[in-house]
Amino acid sequence: MSTTTIDQTNDWPRELETRIRAALREIRFGTITLVIQDGQVIQIDKNEKIRLK
Repeated sequence: MSTTTIDQTNDWPRELETRIRAALREIRFGTITLVIQDGQVIQIDKNEKIRLK
């Protein structure tokens, strides 16, 4: 697994932004959590809830 450093003076790396946008498109109910260690995004967690009527 690769890590991504977020430099506050520059934009986010394109791969990180692409992955976050994809997670947001795919989820309907739930949460998306970025796990950051030493200023690097090391993990993206997606927890989806399924609503039953």
